Amino acid sequence: MTVKPVPATMVQPGRIRVIKPGSTRNGPVIYWMFRDQRVSDNWALIHAVDEANKRNAPIAVAFNLFDSFKGANARQLGFMLRGLKQLQPFLFNSLHIPFFLFQGEAVETIPKFLVECGASLLVTDFTPLREIRKFKEEICEKLGDLVSIHEVDAHNVVPVWEASSKLEYGARTIRSKINKLLPTYLIDFPTLQPPNMRWNSSPPTIHWDQLIEDRLKKGAEVPEIDWCEPGETAALEVLKGSQNGFLTKRLKNYATDRNIPLKPKALSGLSPYLHFGQISAQRCAFEARNVRKVAPEAVDAFVEELIVRRELADNFCYYQPHYDSLMGAWEWARKTLMDHVSDKREHLYTREQLEKAQTADPLWNASQLEVVHYGKMHGFMRMYWAKKILEWTSGPEEALATAIYLNDKYEIDGRDPSGYVGCMWSICGVHDQGWRERPVFGKIRYMNYAGCKRKFNVDGYIAYVKKLVAESKKRKAEAEISLGQKQKEPRC
Repeated sequence: MTVKPVPATMVQPGRIRVIKPGSTRNGPVIYWMFRDQRVSDNWALIHAVDEANKRNAPIAVAFNLFDSFKGANARQLGFMLRGLKQLQPFLFNSLHIPFFLFQGEAVETIPKFLVECGASLLVTDFTPLREIRKFKEEICEKLGDLVSIHEVDAHNVVPVWEASSKLEYGARTIRSKINKLLPTYLIDFPTLQPPNMRWNSSPPTIHWDQLIEDRLKKGAEVPEIDWCEPGETAALEVLKGSQNGFLTKRLKNYATDRNIPLKPKALSGLSPYLHFGQISAQRCAFEARNVRKVAPEAVDAFVEELIVRRELADNFCYYQPHYDSLMGAWEWARKTLMDHVSDKREHLYTREQLEKAQTADPLWNASQLEVVHYGKMHGFMRMYWAKKILEWTSGPEEALATAIYLNDKYEIDGRDPSGYVGCMWSICGVHDQGWRERPVFGKIRYMNYAGCKRKFNVDGYIAYVKKLVAESKKRKAEAEISLGQKQKEPRC
């Protein structure tokens, strides 16, 4: 796919790429939203409005709900759809921009809509994941010369192609490149005004409640979580709300407590919102920088995770086509893993046993139960969890496939570059270095139960998860009773 920069008025040119040139006719501009599901602080939406005004054309936002995207279930779809349900009226009331929801294959629905409305430009979000990139390539092939396609990286603070033009070895090789560009890209957002021209028809009514109910039934095996309220307003409250906002109430503990699994409240709690694009990473970093004098060490650590580590994950998935397989590991890692593939394992567990937390390790079982019932596993535990899967399966290919399967199925922020890189770091040594050679792991960094006991209160963590599970099961039972009572109620 040939790309080139495009001039922009309100958005830095480096954030935008033309992935398909077309005519400059004055047809409508369509913003195909998928990764950045928000109205505020959205460079892609800002660019789409800017282009619509230049063309003296109306603008609409389109969203395609896939029948099944990488195994998403009620947990992820419920969170996403409830956020979009809030987004639709906010978008129309604040900017007078209509929201169109399509279901099915994007390679069919999006081009059809563009042709029907006579669009001249399609603006799209950026993602490094192969499925959406393939969809974009197919859409480019389907569309005629009358429609241009612009891609905007509204997800990263520094656009992935601006940060680096190659696959980076690790944080130490990309950090200086990103930091050099932060003065250019880590800025406040312009105030977005309604477009000059309005859409001349009303989009079809979206029956949100029925749609959500249907998707929840289909994905009921992994139910929704209730500790994380979806939407832009809730995301901003988590970032800097007066009650329990990260920057306003919890920031000071981040530097010292973020790696302790028994202290989850020390974390920002923003990952679900960042994953679904309900809040901008740039907004989070900008607001954090504004309060740096309150807790400089905490803010620096937060910005490192938020920008450098997250954008390193996007770099890996963008420049490494095998980002979720052993083929994506460095040669030294592949060699050492294969050298030890026939080593004797103390335990071998099936995927089903692992999924049900049926191992001889109570700490590992607790981490698996945490993600199954809570939808989020502490970052430190996720490293231990994945490395044990390597130790307990037949080889690195099975271990990686199992870790990604469980991560994507149960994590509220699964199917994400950071998740894939987390599994690849733990199992395949990506963005890491070689360590002392040992059985099974070879030169891959090793973690064990004894090391965890030295770092934090293991028994306390196990007890904490048991309490989480008990509360989760209680809520589920109450919900089932309530649903049964509703179904028995007479209907007029």
